[in-house]
Amino acid sequence: MNVQGFTARRGILIGRIVLLLLLSAGYSCKSYGPLMVERPIEFNEERLELTRAYLKDRYGIVQQDARITPRMIVVHWTAIPTLKASFDAFKDPRLPNSRGDITAAGALNVSAHYLIDRDGTIYKLMPDTLMARHVIGLNHCAIGIENVGGTPGTPLTREQLKANEWLIRELNGKYPIRFLIGHYEYTRFEGHPLWKERDSAYRTEKSDPGTDFMQKLRSALRDLNLGTAPAKTTEL
Repeated sequence: MNVQGFTARRGILIGRIVLLLLLSAGYSCKSYGPLMVERPIEFNEERLELTRAYLKDRYGIVQQDARITPRMIVVHWTAIPTLKASFDAFKDPRLPNSRGDITAAGALNVSAHYLIDRDGTIYKLMPDTLMARHVIGLNHCAIGIENVGGTPGTPLTREQLKANEWLIRELNGKYPIRFLIGHYEYTRFEGHPLWKERDSAYRTEKSDPGTDFMQKLRSALRDLNLGTAPAKTTEL
């Protein structure tokens, strides 16, 4: 075989290998799906009434049910190292006495729509279109995703990052999602039409789920063109 023929065959072989690798990568991305488990928190008549009271008192929204139209997704960490303890923090309708820092803003317990364990398993806690208390000023339009961990000994994992990406893509396909934010960014919505909190003194300082996690998540989801928290302006 002459050199020219060998070079041509080699080029064809390399091309086939590259094509197989690309097809394999595409197939693995499309076929990925984390384990999702239904693990509902208690959403009984008490929780419904507390949610309706929260909507009315905090936002001035009066309605007979607790339904929302999701327009944003807020990502959190629980700052609790285990799945069980994280779930237990959300399951009861009424806020425990240990949360005296936010009790004045309502007796409704905190919660989220999804809880992602450190192995990437997704637990669905409640319907997407019912209000959960997880972010000041924006609960009326926000789906909450909590991630187990966020303590020094239990940083968020690669598996959680991948599960968040998959879940957000799924939710974006179902609802008119406009924004994706980390919990630490919520106050940047003050003054935005979506901001509904009526008490200017009711704010808590947040750092979850960390800037590094959000940067990686946004990079993975950049093709969705989801908005970020608006920049806050300072009046001179």
